[in-house]
Amino acid sequence: MDIWSMTRPALENWFSSRGENPAKAAILLERLYQRGLRDFSELPFAQRVISALSEEFTMELPETVARSGDDSTEKLLLEYPDGSLVESVLMRQAYGGSVCVSTQVGCAMGCAFCQSGRLKKRRSLTAGEIMAQVMKIRRECSADIHSVTVMGIGEPFDNFDAVRDFCANCVDYKALALGEKHVTVSTCGIIPGIRAWTELPHPCSLAVSLHAADDALRSEIMPVNRRYPVREVVAAAREFARLHNRRVTLEYVMLSGVNDSPEQAEELAGLVGYGAQGREFYVNIIPYNGNDSGFTRSSRERIMAFYDVLKKRGVSVTMRREFGGDIAAACGQLSSLHSAECEKNC
Repeated sequence: MDIWSMTRPALENWFSSRGENPAKAAILLERLYQRGLRDFSELPFAQRVISALSEEFTMELPETVARSGDDSTEKLLLEYPDGSLVESVLMRQAYGGSVCVSTQVGCAMGCAFCQSGRLKKRRSLTAGEIMAQVMKIRRECSADIHSVTVMGIGEPFDNFDAVRDFCANCVDYKALALGEKHVTVSTCGIIPGIRAWTELPHPCSLAVSLHAADDALRSEIMPVNRRYPVREVVAAAREFARLHNRRVTLEYVMLSGVNDSPEQAEELAGLVGYGAQGREFYVNIIPYNGNDSGFTRSSRERIMAFYDVLKKRGVSVTMRREFGGDIAAACGQLSSLHSAECEKNC
């Protein structure tokens, strides 16, 4: 088993079951995440403990198959021991690095505009395999990690337990030590997952990929809407915001001639709520990043007109800063291209 899958409570149980002080779990995590432990023999433990750890756990990280980058972004194609491939992205910001991780090999959601959704889902990743992406990027790119977004390949709430445990290690002050507001999980709208996330005592931040405010259009471009209608998704997200006193980000990718009219902006404002009624949400407008899905990016004039309608209606709205479009590392472009080629040729 990989050590990256182990949360502090799980490690405390492991040590206790062997008659050891459970406080050793915190020491192990701190050495592993904050001091760059590479071998269990470096731990200040008795040899019997080191031997037991070495027999049961590995520290393996995935292999880098391909790497591309520009001034602000680096993308890694990573391969796990079973041959599974995923992509992870580092975005360099003024305040530090932001890592976007994948949670599944492929994706079952089938969103029409998303390159990732065109890959057949092969399996879900473990919590450790997700964390290994962060650690690989930190080591290979010499990055100081300030935030993590769970927005790569796969639907996080289709892999709930692993994502929950991954986030627990992200925020544990003995592990990655990021604040809950610095880790964001993005879902396409799996309502049971949103509700389960809401029930956690200290969940990380939540984002919802919305992309349309009416059921007919959203069902056309996001098949998940046929099971979880948009108003019910927004209601579930609103409950999270109210219970945890934390705004939810609603992501809205701008598709030319599809969802970018002023009338559709009005509909979105009505769904979110005007002024104080909409205080639970941010709308994050995302210029579309091209792939071969058949959709095209809305013009800047069209985007700004949409933005202005939301602003005038008192909706909190931002425009996403673009990263990685030139290296197919931007929102909606991750695809594990080697996997796509393999599926095509096999």
